[in-house]
Amino acid sequence: MTKVMQTKFSLPETHPEFRLNGLYYSNEELAAVAYSLIKEGEPYEGHAGSFLLDWLNDKEYIEVKTSGSTCPPKKIFIKKQQMVNSARATGKFFDLGPGTTALHCLPVNFIAGKMMLVRAMLLGWKLDLELPKANPLDRIFKIYDFCAMTPFQLDNSLSRLHLIKKLIVGGGAVSSNLRNLVQGIGTEVYETYGMTETVSHIAARRVNAKGEAQEDPLPFTTLPNVKVDIDDRSCLVIDAPQLTEDTLVTNDVVDLISENSFVWKGRIDNVINSGGVKLHPEEIEAKLAPIIAHRFFITSLPDPALGEKLVLMVESEFSEVSLNHLEREIKACRKLGKFEIPKKIYFVEKFEETANGKIHRANTLKSRMN
Repeated sequence: MTKVMQTKFSLPETHPEFRLNGLYYSNEELAAVAYSLIKEGEPYEGHAGSFLLDWLNDKEYIEVKTSGSTCPPKKIFIKKQQMVNSARATGKFFDLGPGTTALHCLPVNFIAGKMMLVRAMLLGWKLDLELPKANPLDRIFKIYDFCAMTPFQLDNSLSRLHLIKKLIVGGGAVSSNLRNLVQGIGTEVYETYGMTETVSHIAARRVNAKGEAQEDPLPFTTLPNVKVDIDDRSCLVIDAPQLTEDTLVTNDVVDLISENSFVWKGRIDNVINSGGVKLHPEEIEAKLAPIIAHRFFITSLPDPALGEKLVLMVESEFSEVSLNHLEREIKACRKLGKFEIPKKIYFVEKFEETANGKIHRANTLKSRMN
């Protein structure tokens, strides 16, 4: 468990323009609202109430649970001052000042959902709480300046995305297919990079910039007061003194462009060594995305000749027709290199998921092989 550093922290008062579901609340009044949300609200509102009580107490940190997508979930401590710094950096980077209308449709159990509340209270946003679900815009009939979603939520909200002026997408990579679907729309869509340990995102990139759609996505650009480097594995190293106590060494392989810009390639712990050739699953997935309609991922299995053989997992019911059609599509895909063609394709009716809805690759593979 991360060591808690005790420093002086004075809780800022809520911004005069802050609104929660249309009403202004001071810090003192928020406590009563939080109890009401817990006792009388829906479960998602109760989670928001619980966080508000944690935010308002006299502790200098918040206990947060990591998502568990790359390692077992764990609890860590994040300073409230770091959350304040993160909120201000987001406001500056995306130009989201007082009076911004924002829709909150993420679970408050995790850092992204907590930070939406912190941003609203500190920056003076008019925030509406909505049920965190696959299609959060289906009951929305007003236009918002800002919203944060997961890629899955974005995929299910395309027909009503005109209701959001500026959208950030996090919690997973935005596929090339999803990037193509948001080209030409009025909403500014940004993919973010970050994790619980960095108090949500530390970098972002526009995925539907005006003009012709690009073959490759733009690099990530860091938020204010964040610098990046790489280690001897070509993995990203994050220097964000306002957000983390120490320099953070990640397992994300990147191409470093500058101290404020990088191209994400994939997780080093996902790298597959097949016959001496190192393959990045995320890069192969981006090439396969236009030809696979279902959720899928690339992984590997032990192989006596290659060491590891490339396999494709597809979330769908199995049929010979589907398998044969997919094999033909993959062989015809000119973007795939010789070693990037899966040696085996498995169909899985339902993928295993982490607590916040990300695909759990290891458990899905394990359940299929048992």
